[in-house]
Amino acid sequence: MLSYIARRLPTAALTVVLTSVVVFLLIGLLPGSPASVILGDQADPAAVAALEQRMGLDRPMVQQYADWARRLVTGDLGTSYISGAPIAGTLGAAAGATAELALASLIVTALTGAAFGIAAATARRRATQAVIRGASALIFGVPEYVLGILLILLFAITVRLLPAGGREPLLADPEIGIQYLAMPAIALGLHSGVVVGRFLETELRRQLEEEYLDTARAKGVSARRVLWRHALPNALPPVVTVLGMRVGHVLGGAVVIEAVFAWPGLGQVLANAVVSHDYLIIQDMVVYFVVVFIAVQVGGDLIHAALDPRVRLEGEAS
Repeated sequence: MLSYIARRLPTAALTVVLTSVVVFLLIGLLPGSPASVILGDQADPAAVAALEQRMGLDRPMVQQYADWARRLVTGDLGTSYISGAPIAGTLGAAAGATAELALASLIVTALTGAAFGIAAATARRRATQAVIRGASALIFGVPEYVLGILLILLFAITVRLLPAGGREPLLADPEIGIQYLAMPAIALGLHSGVVVGRFLETELRRQLEEEYLDTARAKGVSARRVLWRHALPNALPPVVTVLGMRVGHVLGGAVVIEAVFAWPGLGQVLANAVVSHDYLIIQDMVVYFVVVFIAVQVGGDLIHAALDPRVRLEGEAS
């Protein structure tokens, strides 16, 4: 396992470095400097140049990148170009809300994926299969923000069961917090759950057709034991990898879902930064999102390798 980890980490580190370079260059190519945004379109060029000098934007690009990368690594993210507030404090205050939403939505994804995948793979009647696949296709075809709006119309306006937006920290008051968290987590996690369910259905069907399970059935092993003790564990490794890849989708979808439900997370911070041209916050957040995505992917790959010895031995044999 250690050799497998040693093979994965350099690739992950290189991806983060290349991503930071691309993000820095793309932000640098945008028209207008942060100094122009702060001082306005009618500002005196001399005043803009003086502000750029104070912000260090007149230095060579390589030097600016090196300084920015150093601050990213050390956690000293500086201050916002627009508000002047410490960026680390701004991101830290919103990160807890986004982490809470992402974790809840991943739980919804896992439960939905397991329910759809197992039901679709084991259903024998065509009518049952048609209902499962129809429901799966319907959920997959509805964009997350539309699903969020439909949930608000149904549960917040029609039956008035849940609040339409806002947040109460789950740890502060679990009973109230779950009411605010339920709809955004379902809207964000249900779509990914259907995707995971389709992968699980395919893997389960493949496992159930394996000869070793025909032998088990011939020896009198029950269908339930064949499914839960043999087929499902062997079908899980690739599904775990797919579940890890959905984290990137969750982080991207959180930007929209947080806006729909007025959830005060990183998505709201990023949206505000884009509107106000606060480029430094955008740079920092994109790179940190990529770091989180890669870390979860590596974690998923390690779980996959732990569950399936063929994966971790593959590189050693070549």
